[in-house]
Amino acid sequence: MTRIRKVGVCGAAGTMGAGIAIVAARAGFETVAYDLSSDALSQAAENTAGFFEKSVARGKMSKSDRDAVLARLTSTNDLADLGNCDLVIEAVYEDPKVKQDLLATLDATCADHTILASNTSTLSITEIASGCSRQDRVVGMHFCLPAQLMRLIEMSPGVNTSDETFQAAWAWTEAVGQVPVRTQDKPGFILNALLVPFNNEAIRAVEAGVAEPADIDHAIKAGLGYKMGPLELIDLVGLDTQVRLCEAFYPITLDPRAAAPALLRRMVAAGRLGRKSGSGFYNYDDQAMYGS
Repeated sequence: MTRIRKVGVCGAAGTMGAGIAIVAARAGFETVAYDLSSDALSQAAENTAGFFEKSVARGKMSKSDRDAVLARLTSTNDLADLGNCDLVIEAVYEDPKVKQDLLATLDATCADHTILASNTSTLSITEIASGCSRQDRVVGMHFCLPAQLMRLIEMSPGVNTSDETFQAAWAWTEAVGQVPVRTQDKPGFILNALLVPFNNEAIRAVEAGVAEPADIDHAIKAGLGYKMGPLELIDLVGLDTQVRLCEAFYPITLDPRAAAPALLRRMVAAGRLGRKSGSGFYNYDDQAMYGS
């Protein structure tokens, strides 16, 4: 079985990619964070340092541990720097061609033993691996947002994924302190097969005037015991991300509940993307609610 010592993360300037890099480096693995934009990588590195600074301030880690973690984490915009990684996890846009092209490039760049993992939340692992000569060494590893705080990873083998690859990736998720759950290579796996339609129905409830966003979230949290309401979650993930999830999920399932609601598309067109833009269903300056 492949022994994983060094980890690469593609798309590491994004929220998900940056979180995955934190998970790997925090657990003691040498980690290489790759993205096309040097400026975005610099911002991600600054945010990562701030995350660990808060951990020190809260007494969750020592300054020496923080310094050790940051020393294990390097950034690059040269894909060749991932060549000697044992595991490379892609966390780029939820677009099958983008992911296929990236895996094909990694296939030609990385060592023969390297495991290539996709953080896709909706797409087929088998389809993503289809342009790669090492389909037996491709596996699905869907982290939850934010990856550095949420422990679940949906582990999905493709049709051609070898048992050795799957077991090596599974063992790594446990080594970094995450909780793996095996899923089949089905649209949306477990979480998004349930969450995409559910979150869309919450948006449609706002659009229909059933209740204000805060009241819908409060009802879900109080009635179902959720820690975060669906509209709070969409604001955290990003409304544009929810649209991309719908666009990936709906054509595969033809489930009308998975189609992007009109209100969601209007809000994205208006630049109200959630926390990252300062407003979505909530305004993050004064916590006022949006919905119409």
